[in-house]
Amino acid sequence: MVADVFLVIGAGSIGQRHARNLAALGQKVDLVPYREFDADKVAQRTDVAGVIIATATPIRLSLVQLCASKDWPFYVEKPLGWTKEQIADIYAAAAPVSDRSMVGFMMRYHPAVRALAQLDLSDIYSFAFEIGHDVRQWRENWSFAQSYASGPAGGGVLLDLCHELDIAHCLFPQAAVTSAASLDHPDFTGVDFATRISLAAPLGTVAMDYLSPVSLRKGQLRGTGQVIDLDLLAPAYARDTGAGPQITTFDFDRNDMFLDLMADFIAIATRKPPSGNPLMPRLGDVRESCDLIADAWQARRFTGQVEVAF
Repeated sequence: MVADVFLVIGAGSIGQRHARNLAALGQKVDLVPYREFDADKVAQRTDVAGVIIATATPIRLSLVQLCASKDWPFYVEKPLGWTKEQIADIYAAAAPVSDRSMVGFMMRYHPAVRALAQLDLSDIYSFAFEIGHDVRQWRENWSFAQSYASGPAGGGVLLDLCHELDIAHCLFPQAAVTSAASLDHPDFTGVDFATRISLAAPLGTVAMDYLSPVSLRKGQLRGTGQVIDLDLLAPAYARDTGAGPQITTFDFDRNDMFLDLMADFIAIATRKPPSGNPLMPRLGDVRESCDLIADAWQARRFTGQVEVAF
């Protein structure tokens, strides 16, 4: 039997998106809800070209182990884990297929992020990234309290919205976590609803929250020779080197990032050339970013609470 089916494990909103995009890219797809997943039965399959792991974070290691044992490349949603030990276990298990596998850092395919990565940012001494959105407005018929996000182990906004930490790493690979302050909720103790992470070299902050009534996703970079203000939702950025701001805008649909990332996964899974995006999140290339997220999670200190009604 020809190995030409992409198996999507996890039928939540992100798993369904990946299944639709795989089909749009001309691939055969089998979408399996995790509650119906039978590891022994799946292990008998001979038609699998690759696996998309779109499950809750705590249960991904066993799926990675299965993929590696079958020589199946995989695409796994972020984050890999919330401790360095978990991440180390996944990397050890994934070694046989790591060069053909990917992590779902889809913001690396955002045109503004790609454009910023091409600039000379060596003069930047300070940066800030921020993402905020009211978690109660995310999806129709979706309950935060019954979701992966509401658990103290593997939940919370830092892990959920960790793309901005990955962006910070892409642009400033030497930046390291110095502290992280968080707010939880009286009904969800130990689950961060707002977190602000401080980094150094250069000085930076990454903030994320489940609370903002207006969706926002912005960044500011300050250097000795340039000032850059970024709006990832517009999307556009303004860069001023002293002669007035020059605004760069992008023609962009959010799903484009998912499509482009999935196209690259299909390519490396089937041993074909990928697109050439220098930020492509091949598993073997994103260990430092995954560890940075774990460092931030473990550095959290809860300094207060926020009260919103659920």
